[in-house]
Amino acid sequence: MKSKIWLSSPHMGGNELKYIHEAFDSNWVAPLGPNVNGFEADLESFLADGVQVAALSAGTAALHLGLVNLGVEAGDEVICQTMTFSASANPIAYLGAKPVFVDSEADTWNMCPKALEDAIKSRAMATGKKPKAIIPVHLYGMPAKMDEIMAVARKYEVPVLEDAAEGLGSTYKGRQCGTIGHMAALSFNGNKIITTSGGGALVCQTKEQKDHVVFLSTQARDTAAHYQHSHIGYNYRMSNIVAGIGRGQMEVLKDRIAARRSNNAFYQDLFKDIEGVTVFTEPSEDFFSNHWLSCITIDEAVCGKNREQLRLALLEDNIETRPLWKPMHMQPVFQDAPYYGTNVAEKLFDRGLCLPSGSNLTDEDRARIAKAVRAFFK
Repeated sequence: MKSKIWLSSPHMGGNELKYIHEAFDSNWVAPLGPNVNGFEADLESFLADGVQVAALSAGTAALHLGLVNLGVEAGDEVICQTMTFSASANPIAYLGAKPVFVDSEADTWNMCPKALEDAIKSRAMATGKKPKAIIPVHLYGMPAKMDEIMAVARKYEVPVLEDAAEGLGSTYKGRQCGTIGHMAALSFNGNKIITTSGGGALVCQTKEQKDHVVFLSTQARDTAAHYQHSHIGYNYRMSNIVAGIGRGQMEVLKDRIAARRSNNAFYQDLFKDIEGVTVFTEPSEDFFSNHWLSCITIDEAVCGKNREQLRLALLEDNIETRPLWKPMHMQPVFQDAPYYGTNVAEKLFDRGLCLPSGSNLTDEDRARIAKAVRAFFK
């Protein structure tokens, strides 16, 4: 059997072990230490805008603590983009709050600002109070229309928690994704543009916010010689070992972004003469995507083929692809949640496919993908 071409596999830079060895040599293996501080400082420097970063155990943990810091409680409603992975919505349920899902718009595949405003007005009329927070997602690295989303958020005074798990290194009108909302979550899962094996971070606007996040993520221990707790805490802090991987990965982040964008250019060229296939790219110069995953949509009415047929054909050649995220309002676990919009996200799910996008794809890998794609459409 041919070797596996993965959708998005980890890609080490070489210096990760240096930081890990330093942690072992100094016996800093707890959820604190020089690597944690250094990784946070590296992220703060990269994101700029004076942000403060708290390194955590997962992107999901970051979303959870972000909602806690924004005051979300049981019975509240939180607006979430429907076209996303379940980790964007699950922390809403952790808090006993209720998700309200909003459709995508066609050019960025992200939260539709018009549907967002419709949802806020409708929920206020239905419940007598506004939603407590808004979670837009920078899907597959494509920035959401943050100016329009933030304008709606300001109009109704609802804070925004950016889900930038897929968007590290992407920019919107020159600003880094993750620095535009009131808070933002990052992910360093094994398939992300850089990885710490498992890990995440919460991007804060002030030192006070970060300090509170760190406090909550380390079991909310009060200042005392004994163990005393006045708040519910969580075991969410990133370990010094894991952060060492992150420090090594930050050294190659810009290279990883360039490689992923190069993959997207490869797919644009590969599909340029195949009618009915559209490669997901930036709608204008306002958007700079890291192209964490390169995706396509296939119009079966035009080309006579569908995305599932292509997925299975590539699987026969041991090439991993995956349908787009199934919208959250279509998931059994959220079947009773309110939904606002039309059917943009549903159409994207029906037609869309994520293609191999790792920064470690070789020329041989791309040649094999191209050969398999051309054979399928021939």
